[in-house]
Amino acid sequence: MVAHDIIIRPILSEKSYADIANKKYTFEVAADANKSMVKDAVQTIFKVKVESVNISNVYGKIKRQGKHEGLTGSYKKAIVQLTADSKSIEFFDSLS
Repeated sequence: MVAHDIIIRPILSEKSYADIANKKYTFEVAADANKSMVKDAVQTIFKVKVESVNISNVYGKIKRQGKHEGLTGSYKKAIVQLTADSKSIEFFDSLS
């Protein structure tokens, strides 16, 4: 799997904005990706040093549209902690 196939998109929420100052970045990743794959992908794409990776599965919520009921999509989320001497990711610098 190529690095750009592993990292799908950044997750921009209130909590993830607060973690940017601590060099923690949140991404949606491929469903079959593991910690070492995510670490290698982030280091390759953004040219940074990764200290740790935490991964969790986010399950879809039940939503209603009138009398009809359905689920939102499930995905896998990765929180990436960079090392103290690593540079920050430029994409997130303008957001914080």
